[in-house]
Amino acid sequence: MNTTQKSLRERESAESETEATESVQQCPECEGTLARDEERGETVCEDCGLVVDEEQIDPGPEWRAYDAQDREQKRRVGPPKTKLMHDEGLSTTIDWRDTDTNGRVLSSRKRKQMHRLRRLDNTSKANPSRARTLQPALKEISRMGSALGLPSHVRETASVIFRRALDEDLVRGRSIEGVSTAALYAAARKANVPRTTDEMERVCRVGVKEFQRTYRYLNRELGLEVRPVDPGTYIDRFISDLGLSTEVERCARTLLDAAKAQGLHSGKKPTSLAAAAIYAAGVLTNEKVTQEEVSEVTDVTKVTIRKRYPELVEAVDMDETACASL
Repeated sequence: MNTTQKSLRERESAESETEATESVQQCPECEGTLARDEERGETVCEDCGLVVDEEQIDPGPEWRAYDAQDREQKRRVGPPKTKLMHDEGLSTTIDWRDTDTNGRVLSSRKRKQMHRLRRLDNTSKANPSRARTLQPALKEISRMGSALGLPSHVRETASVIFRRALDEDLVRGRSIEGVSTAALYAAARKANVPRTTDEMERVCRVGVKEFQRTYRYLNRELGLEVRPVDPGTYIDRFISDLGLSTEVERCARTLLDAAKAQGLHSGKKPTSLAAAAIYAAGVLTNEKVTQEEVSEVTDVTKVTIRKRYPELVEAVDMDETACASL
């Protein structure tokens, strides 16, 4: 068959497919417009209601996704990209074992070939020095995030902050652990799930002064625009750890709102206000909670709680709306 005959036959085949498609687009009874019902797997005429085709095969997935993240996780084309891996999970890895899929040992010729391929695969990966910095940093972020109970999106944000610091050469002269801790601390604050410096100190491998100094440096150089911590963001977690009721939580939030309305939160440590609000709410609601119990959970000294407690009560007395709600 020459080229002309072949092209002519392809054109005739395309025209026949087009005609068949056009015929399906119209109802055979009333020539009305057809519509596909995805839920029933049917093609129905919009005018007369005739079912033209039924029991159609659904080419889509059998699962449902309600948001972009859910859809990304349920795809079956390999694991989704993640910033928590230095190569985002896209690079190849050749197994170190010299066996085939059935477990049989490769011949000496094949072993030499696989050894050569492994060497080429390792050397072909882009920027090995960057990978050597990212690998321990991202592992450290994952470890600390898991120990602190932070969600995955916070760890992803922390890895992005560390990558930005690496791109702008801000890691040079500083420890990888210090920059990783500062990135995770900033990511938690940006996501409104902050962790205290005492909590960070328990899981990090650097001193508090080092990671706080690094955090301020990253915040200034990268322009992270992290807002001051709201004391109310600690209430849920502290109330849960103490096993107190929702009534205490509501009362503590009312106390904090009154304190913020009077400007008492300015210049004070957020955890100290949260701790004092919880203790005061327990007293006002007649729910037994001691200063020592609050101090152990919140990492705030009993002296500080006793000092902030009367300030919150006075703020409520000055706020008629808050006083009425109590």
